[in-house]
Amino acid sequence: MGVRGLFVNASERRALAPGDVLFNAGDSGSEMFGVIEGAVELRRGDHVVATIGPDGTFGEMSLIDQSPRSLTAVAREPSEVAVINERVFLFLVHETPTFALQVMRSLADRVRELNERL
Repeated sequence: MGVRGLFVNASERRALAPGDVLFNAGDSGSEMFGVIEGAVELRRGDHVVATIGPDGTFGEMSLIDQSPRSLTAVAREPSEVAVINERVFLFLVHETPTFALQVMRSLADRVRELNERL
């Protein structure tokens, strides 16, 4: 089951217009996000590091290690994201192991992409 299946009924969702900033690099973070529709770019300055589409997750690093955001998240097109706070994150990891695997795969894919560019 993808993010859309898990989060289509999420209690908190945000609609984003193109160019809307969800968070900036350096911000503290207490939420992660799942893309339900549209696409969100993860940027370092003006450089697009990754584009996250439907079923993708992002922002999880701040929940995992309580560190500031390392990238800026900007809607590339009209988008809708599910908002996952720490309590919901822990519940989903505990109750839905496939969620935890998807989050780890998403994070691993982004790390692998960055390593290939270096």
